[in-house]
Amino acid sequence: MTKETININGSIKYKETLINIPQPFNLCYFGAEPTKVMTIHNRFSDETFTQSCKLPAFAVAIYDTILGAERTEDYTLMQKGITWFQKNFTDEYYILLD
Repeated sequence: MTKETININGSIKYKETLINIPQPFNLCYFGAEPTKVMTIHNRFSDETFTQSCKLPAFAVAIYDTILGAERTEDYTLMQKGITWFQKNFTDEYYILLD
């Protein structure tokens, strides 16, 4: 990650907005380009993938952590991630997690 992308306080600049990355999500690996946009499909969508959205890599990492928390029944971590998504990526939350 570059210094321009994420600051020491765990915030990341995306589309001219500073987004707070709370613990433990600040420990996620966001890749070499954390603001690179990726297309993510709703895991319950049909084979036409009509329910999908575009997210930056750092949000994809948090989304993946939410799914992992659900599978391991860590509902506290899962809820923390869901709450973060509701605040920072509201439309995408309704497509992927609601």
